[in-house]
Amino acid sequence: MSDAELVLRSTRVITPEGTRAASVAVSAGKITAVLPYDTEIPAGARLEDFGDHVLLPGLVDTHVHVNDPGRTEWEGFWTATRAAAAGGITTLIDMPLNSLPPTTTVEHLRVKQQVAADKAHIDVGFWGGALPDNVKDLRPLHDAGVFGFKAFLSPSGVDEFPHLDQDQLAQSLAEIAGFGGLLIAHAEDPHHLAAAPQHGGPKYADFLASRPRGAEDTAIANLIAQAKRLGARVHVLHLSSSDALPLIRAARAEGVRVTVETCPHYLTLTAEEVPDGASEFKCCPPIREAANQDLLWEALADGTIDCVVTDHSPSTADLKTADFATAWGGISGLQLSLSAVWTEARARGYGLEDVARWMSTRTAALVGLGDKGAIEAGRDADFAVLAPDETFTVDPAGLQHRNRVTAYAGKTLYGVVKSTWLRGERIVDGGEFTQPKGSLLARPQ
Repeated sequence: MSDAELVLRSTRVITPEGTRAASVAVSAGKITAVLPYDTEIPAGARLEDFGDHVLLPGLVDTHVHVNDPGRTEWEGFWTATRAAAAGGITTLIDMPLNSLPPTTTVEHLRVKQQVAADKAHIDVGFWGGALPDNVKDLRPLHDAGVFGFKAFLSPSGVDEFPHLDQDQLAQSLAEIAGFGGLLIAHAEDPHHLAAAPQHGGPKYADFLASRPRGAEDTAIANLIAQAKRLGARVHVLHLSSSDALPLIRAARAEGVRVTVETCPHYLTLTAEEVPDGASEFKCCPPIREAANQDLLWEALADGTIDCVVTDHSPSTADLKTADFATAWGGISGLQLSLSAVWTEARARGYGLEDVARWMSTRTAALVGLGDKGAIEAGRDADFAVLAPDETFTVDPAGLQHRNRVTAYAGKTLYGVVKSTWLRGERIVDGGEFTQPKGSLLARPQ
């Protein structure tokens, strides 16, 4: 404590041992100690006292489409990381597609890193992509520091990122398993999707019918079978179908190395409330019914679902047409994810300790970032300061996203982020931002 440069104090600090009044000592961007609340502050240390506001570990969002370079009009590192910081997120891992070029070779990774370097307000890492023709590039990308490899098991929506069929999945997964990597999968089966009714138009019920639960369930079953056969590590992205939960539980019981995420929109929005023509609610797989949502929450609580990430997938407003068949599929959620999840979690009897575990500790563990995800000695001094009982009504004009299209417009949410800290520096305070302070991250060796 004697060498502390900064002490953050709150009556409610979320630690791995629970919530308690504490003083958190910080030096050189690291947490050096978590001490009793009334610890004497050493001479020369600056004290920040947050009163009863909650001190959370900075959130780690491992599923973000920044779209930069190439589709920067959709988002970009400057706006995405500002939105993240405003929402208490201090680390994000960028998806390999929707940027041009996609992150599918080391050369393409270097392009993206160069673009991000001076624009990142928070720490940023990168996923690589697994395509039908880039098996030879997977190990070099792994060695260059990507955190794993994204694959689509059905068409991605962009031509430059084709999906893998079952044989191609087996080839890529065998290669990745050979060097101990991680494959993360958009799991919908293309045959189920092709067989589903495709009516188009503004009715959400028609869109929901076009992306049936069976498409997810079959793709997840196939992914699990491949992982079991190869001894590979796989991660199911953005789970929306509760029908797949028994498959996942059974696979875990057999020792298959499979982890699972879901997203705020699946936990907080329901098919029953989506207005016709409101494609700001469109994503793939889709937002499903309230009964399905209840089962996702149960699976999150019992650990079947490991973590919650945004799958922030923005576009320009003109691509969000009233026709669900042709509108861009993606929900913008970076800035609102913590408040949205907390609003629903508190209504269901969960606490901020749970939210921190789902959105920080477990996401950091998924990608091996042992210096993120918790308030304890030795970790990075990344924090979100939250007023959990304060509410706000979502005004799209107040968002930092480049395109202020949101499925949460007009909703009243609990949890106001008062400030966000990255390695001991306050990067946003009451809506005021510092210059970019983020670093580019590589997978720990």
